[in-house]
Amino acid sequence: MRKWLPLTAVCLGAFMLLVDVTIVTVALPDMATSLHTTFADLQWVMDVYALALAALLLGAGSLADLIGRRKVYLAGLGLFALASLACGLATGPAMLITFRGLQGVGGAAMFATTMALLSGAYQGKDRGIAFGVWGAVNGAAAAAGPVLGGLLTEHLDWRWIFYVNLPVSVLAVLVTLRVVKESRNPQASGVDLPGMVTFTLFAGALTYALIRVGDNGWTSTTTLGLFALSALSLLAFVVVELRSSRPMLDLALFRSPAFVGIMTGGLLLSVAAFSYLVYSSLWLQTVRGMGPVTAGLAMLPMSVVAFVVAAIAGKKLHGAPPRLTVGGGLLLIGVGALLQMVIGAGSTWAALAAGLAVTGAGVGLATPAMAAAAMAAVPPARAGMAGGALNTARQLGNALGIAVLGAVFQAGLLHSIRSAHTVADPQGTADALTGGGAAGVIARAPQSAHLVHAAFADGLRDTFLVSGVLGLLGGVAVLLLVRTSAAPAAPAGVPAQATARETAQL
Repeated sequence: MRKWLPLTAVCLGAFMLLVDVTIVTVALPDMATSLHTTFADLQWVMDVYALALAALLLGAGSLADLIGRRKVYLAGLGLFALASLACGLATGPAMLITFRGLQGVGGAAMFATTMALLSGAYQGKDRGIAFGVWGAVNGAAAAAGPVLGGLLTEHLDWRWIFYVNLPVSVLAVLVTLRVVKESRNPQASGVDLPGMVTFTLFAGALTYALIRVGDNGWTSTTTLGLFALSALSLLAFVVVELRSSRPMLDLALFRSPAFVGIMTGGLLLSVAAFSYLVYSSLWLQTVRGMGPVTAGLAMLPMSVVAFVVAAIAGKKLHGAPPRLTVGGGLLLIGVGALLQMVIGAGSTWAALAAGLAVTGAGVGLATPAMAAAAMAAVPPARAGMAGGALNTARQLGNALGIAVLGAVFQAGLLHSIRSAHTVADPQGTADALTGGGAAGVIARAPQSAHLVHAAFADGLRDTFLVSGVLGLLGGVAVLLLVRTSAAPAAPAGVPAQATARETAQL
């Protein structure tokens, strides 16, 4: 059994990393009540984690190649644990958001090194088994996140969704120190710090602009200034990467239409499939009155179906053209979001179940071939960079999706309240509702219950519409741009379903 201890060390870190993507979703209403947060604060609690992952994944991988993957993994574990403790002790939204971002930094260090650590620890058949187990743990973590978060929040406190990381981190550090060997890339020459800084500034400014647009408006000086800063930062990133001899991201990769198609599909998959879950959870708990556990269970159709379909697709459809599996999966994701538009003022969680299941089927179909297709679309020497770029695109898509759909949800809810002409302060009421205060609004004015239910339903319908359209556009983009005739083979010793799951949950 000792030979599987390195796998245990890596899986412990991966489990925490992936659970923390979804575990927070069902705890947001309790956080809002405890810390008196605004709607923008709730968005940032989710977004800053994804942003840190997106901005630092490629850079963390380069740093690990240079100074040692084991060393970077351990540093990531330590930072993740300390940030988790600080999140649990947070006394206000600013503190929680700050340390949630540091969690993402630690998560990026872990996520960027896990594949390399497993590749170095195992060979041949053992490597295939290791990647298969790692992929199963990834899927289980994503499925368990909402339920585990609900259990901890409902029976202990929302702070325990962060405290639970501490003993797991300690165990992972001890096992890693004992059994995982150091490895590095002898040809590594450095870290593209200018590229990391400009990319982070681009993504952060764009996300901040989208989150604040609900309060500031699209044409305010602040919003336009942030969009301008984002555009300039993106331009600077492009210039830096074109001039660098060792770029974080080789922009020449985008000369391949297939690579562009897969990157577009990866980014839009995260937006269309996952970003609206934040607002669905807010509706389930603050409007429908569900507890965190039952709200988490209500989201399981997506996770369970995605896991099952990914396992089947990885085995049965490995030789299928990726343009069909990835493109078809995105089309299903779009249809799944549109199906959820049946929600109305009197709907319960069951109104979402069918759409979530169809979306899960799309996620399970699209992800098995996505990572391998991205790497097959570029020269072999750039395969690792292509895989990292796909993970970055997916994290960026999740962050931007939460911000964009938040603006759509907020606008739809506010429009519904104003259209009723029965509320003296529509903006104040909308702010209270999106901040988790639906119960308080109804308690103060029981006659407003139907308005609250209708406003949430209108806001969610708009988010599902936008998500569905983006999912369909992503599917069309993949079908048009990706022309690879068959899914490429998995790396030596890695089963197809392992490469399927390695990015399916992030």
